Amino acid sequence: MKPTQHTKNFLLLATLMMALAIAIGAFGAHGLKAMIDESLMKIYHTGVQYHFYNSLGLFAIAFMTFLLPFSKRIVFAGYMLFVGTLIFSCSLYLLVLLKASWLGAVTPIGGTLMIIAWLLAFFALIKELKVGK
Repeated sequence: MKPTQHTKNFLLLATLMMALAIAIGAFGAHGLKAMIDESLMKIYHTGVQYHFYNSLGLFAIAFMTFLLPFSKRIVFAGYMLFVGTLIFSCSLYLLVLLKASWLGAVTPIGGTLMIIAWLLAFFALIKELKVGK
């Protein structure tokens, strides 16, 4: 079985997001640490942490789209996860770098999208795999 275009897209997004998470994390650990206080560093670290987790999640979504190539719900969940991760993590990165506390109000939007994405994937898997039937 050949990978679908969605599978390829999610693999490309996942690998790029992982590379960015490593670079952004390294910047925080080595370049930013001396410039900001501990509370802002924790916020930055949270952004990096969720960036990593959900980059790995995009690999899982790619695997799901490979196994279930016709599931529009899983594809939608994957793109929602990608956008949610960008909103969540980037709002925290910018909050720290720009010291713009108002961005803290944007972060939950990304978090909500990530939660919805995983729930959507969960219910799509139940339906597609006919769990319980």
